[in-house]
Amino acid sequence: MDAFFCSTLKQRSGLLIFMTRKQFMQLKDATCCNWGFSWSFINKRKRLIFFGAFDTNTWNGKQMILSKEWMMSKGRKSKGYEQSREHIRLIEEEGYRLMTFPMEEGRTEKGAVKIKRIIPVLTEKKLTSDRRAWYAIDLDDTRPVRLAEEIGSSQEYVEGLRFKVTINGYERNPKARAACIAHHGCKCKVCKFDFGKKYGALGEGYIHVHHLVPIGKTSGRYKINPKTDLMPVCPNCHAMIHLADPILTVGKLRQLLR
Repeated sequence: MDAFFCSTLKQRSGLLIFMTRKQFMQLKDATCCNWGFSWSFINKRKRLIFFGAFDTNTWNGKQMILSKEWMMSKGRKSKGYEQSREHIRLIEEEGYRLMTFPMEEGRTEKGAVKIKRIIPVLTEKKLTSDRRAWYAIDLDDTRPVRLAEEIGSSQEYVEGLRFKVTINGYERNPKARAACIAHHGCKCKVCKFDFGKKYGALGEGYIHVHHLVPIGKTSGRYKINPKTDLMPVCPNCHAMIHLADPILTVGKLRQLLR
């Protein structure tokens, strides 16, 4: 069973330290109904829900963390499904925060799915769903968040309640942005849209500046060349660039647009 749940935590003095899913969750003061079959965990004191997300269930920035198809396993009701469904309800209805950690999928000798290893790194996500499954997406993902209970419902919806979200932020240098625009201009490098020409004085000088190497992928403080590392793009093209995983290059998006 150790190989089933093992994960490399980090390397110290050349020695690899392995951590099981249970050990990782217990470090986070999280628990579950049964460590043998649970894939979701809870820390009631901090109001946190943890889901392991298989790499094979992750695409285009979305992690499928629960599917209605998982309710049954080999003709019998899955032991972990009801617990995970309750954890989803806590996120949707009671404001619990969602955290995920990656899991690499493996196979047993008989071809059954197993956990090859986990990556003990937590990322805060937000929840969305369709009629068949629930997904974890990035907090800054601009795609509409839909909850299964909302689809086709005639109930009233209330918005405007305040809530607090804590995420990592990255410092951007306004002088680098200005230098980029001074060199490249304010026209989108993908679709050639010019806000000044379309909206007049209101849109004059408005444009997004895209980092060709995402700041979140860097190791921290680093030097950039505004002429070669930054590119002016309109908000629509900027969103499309980051919608893909990995992100699209400006040239690739230009080809898709054609």
